[in-house]
Amino acid sequence: MKNLKIGLLSILVTFVLACSPDLDYVDNSEINPTLFPQSESDIEALVIGSYYPLRGSWANGIHSTSERGLMFMLDATTEILQGPYGIQQVQTLHSYNPTSSDITRFYDDFYNKISEMTLNIAAIEGSSANDNLRKRGIAEIKCARALLSYELFDMYGPFVVAPLEILQNPLAEEPLAKLTNAEMVSFIEQDLLDAAEDLPSPSEADYGRFSQGMARMILIRLYLHEKRWEDVETQANEIIAMGYYELEDDYVGLWDVEAPVESKEVIFSVPADGDGTSENQWQLMVLPSNYPNRGGFGTIQSSWAFYDSFEASDIRKTNLIAEYEGTDEIIYNRSNPGTFLQLGPLPLKIAEDADRDTDLTTVDIILYRYADVLLSKAEALANKTNVPTQEAIDLINIVRERAQIDPIELADYADIDTFNTMILLERSHEYWCENGQYRSDLIRHGKYTEYANDLNGAASQSADYKALFPFSLSKISEGKGLFIQNSGYN
Repeated sequence: MKNLKIGLLSILVTFVLACSPDLDYVDNSEINPTLFPQSESDIEALVIGSYYPLRGSWANGIHSTSERGLMFMLDATTEILQGPYGIQQVQTLHSYNPTSSDITRFYDDFYNKISEMTLNIAAIEGSSANDNLRKRGIAEIKCARALLSYELFDMYGPFVVAPLEILQNPLAEEPLAKLTNAEMVSFIEQDLLDAAEDLPSPSEADYGRFSQGMARMILIRLYLHEKRWEDVETQANEIIAMGYYELEDDYVGLWDVEAPVESKEVIFSVPADGDGTSENQWQLMVLPSNYPNRGGFGTIQSSWAFYDSFEASDIRKTNLIAEYEGTDEIIYNRSNPGTFLQLGPLPLKIAEDADRDTDLTTVDIILYRYADVLLSKAEALANKTNVPTQEAIDLINIVRERAQIDPIELADYADIDTFNTMILLERSHEYWCENGQYRSDLIRHGKYTEYANDLNGAASQSADYKALFPFSLSKISEGKGLFIQNSGYN
């Protein structure tokens, strides 16, 4: 974690220096490839750069916990989060369109990072550094490229991926068409399969860096997206066979102020600090201004429908704050919500961290956990034959036991529709306000629009085509007829 933060700080310093009017401009395309990258530090600089867009930064980190990050925006399209105003309300009502810049910006701001990673992979491949250094560096960048590509693919569907020969000739204007779905999946899949071969094992990977477990976890998400159930099962078995991962006894403690550096449940976490290098703003987003100890902006709430879906003893709803005494000495709850709980409880998820010095927190941003492997395998086992099995139920019960709720019985979920309704509920309860992938879970099972309509009633503007977000009008225009808008938005 320390090394990653230092690396990110170095990149920020480089950026500031590059913007100084007192310094000469250097065209990086003129760097002699026989001189850079060659050393371990050269390759490490390129690798650290690949983590840069994946951090938690309001300005330019895709995993920001603000409205400029994936989790906030994706969970806000589901019953997990509801927005009383602004872009969060747009997400809640599914009223986004090609002029919704807060939605289209994720592609506009981050797709070019994939091209940068492609160029950096080529630079390392062409270097004379020792083979182990090159393999490890390329594996980390491929994992970063695959993660970012998967996240954009999940949001927008297939998009443009510029080939290396085009990137190496930047002065030639050549509009490109989006990849087909098969090409997009193959591009992401191959990066991850390659990365899984050369990344370190989970026990050897530094905290906050990619491991073989992370590469295979993203493969699971990709295969779930494509309903490739046997491949989901295969990758889950590969992770289980590593013999490293296990569930923590304390679910709530995973989001305590102490980073879960030693946790064998965390597959990948984005380190956060209080200095703005990689930041966690979630308390600032969630807590209202009159919250005791330390308030915030109160920009988002959960829904009472989501809160009511938990079993009474389920510890996973601990930080869904349904009642609090404000600094005005008034008790706010469902019966007296004010303008703070009118949609639902406060979805705090992480520790309150009342002693923090700034509005940022040092609670790390967990993206993937071992519980996801178990529930994904359970879903795959049932759906590959459309017949739920005892093994699938047993895997779910492992997760439920940690949540301190009663086990479920196969007899109650013997048909596939009932099973899938149950697994969606379990996924929402286990992963709320983590990586935003519950939206994709709903889409996979054809429930995205149905659940939005149930939640919002006549105010809902959902439709089947809104399972994909629109591209910006500027990107469609730049495509000169080759880059086609997603269906339904024309």
